Amino acid sequence: MATLLVLCRFVHFIVVLLMFGACVFRPWLLGAEPQPVLDRQLLRMTRGLAWTALASGAIWLLLITVSMAGSWSAALEPSTVQRVLGKTFFGQVWTWHLILNGLLVITLMTAWRPPRLPLILLLLMTLAPVGHGAMLDGLSGQLLILNQVVHLMCVGAWLGGLMLLVLILRRPQRFELATVLRRFSGVGYGLVVGLLVTGLINVRVLTGQLWPTPLFSGFALILLIKVMLVLGMLALALLNRLRLDSGEQRLGSLRASVMVEWLLGVCAVAAVSLLGTLPPMVLSG
Repeated sequence: MATLLVLCRFVHFIVVLLMFGACVFRPWLLGAEPQPVLDRQLLRMTRGLAWTALASGAIWLLLITVSMAGSWSAALEPSTVQRVLGKTFFGQVWTWHLILNGLLVITLMTAWRPPRLPLILLLLMTLAPVGHGAMLDGLSGQLLILNQVVHLMCVGAWLGGLMLLVLILRRPQRFELATVLRRFSGVGYGLVVGLLVTGLINVRVLTGQLWPTPLFSGFALILLIKVMLVLGMLALALLNRLRLDSGEQRLGSLRASVMVEWLLGVCAVAAVSLLGTLPPMVLSG
């Protein structure tokens, strides 16, 4: 059950993060001018991601219901699901989350074309109270959730932006590549700062320490792995920027570097999915 929940969390988080980042970076990197081939590809990908989010969100609800009910048979009873949705904090948040996800799918599959970014942003924001974000009450809890929202926005923008950059690098002749790369790296520095600051705030609030202990077990070990993955992403980003500034930009190595950076980010999200199921070892005194 625990393994299924971690896998479901990972799938759901990664698809929502990618949708958000791609939607944010599309106008920033390429402007408002239509890019028919890329835009069609993005639309197909976003549809697939939205359906995956809806399916994994429903499975996540089922797994939480099973853990609360104690058995699969009890979890499948409508009255049990209704109690989870109506009587628990997770259920109340998740009700809105699934409604937003359903609306997003409708906008992607029909002729209705409202702005997608507000829907995807709200979908991302409703992930913030899930997990450790709900551990504290009152103003402290609200500030922790707000900090988590900013953290998720930074992570999503970086990962989704990298995914969009991979698509652009597959057809570089269609774009002003140097301009696109400079725009991405310029915003990327701010995203890294936001990610690191909000991440450190999360750790401090949840554990009472600048870094949890013991270092090489449980929550602290997975957190350390996540940090190392993020530092690897940052090192690759800096290397690409130095190559760009020096005029040394081989398309093949750049494409490979961006892909590796994106995969490191995906692995970092997998680590976060596991972190959300582990106790952060809050100090009692």
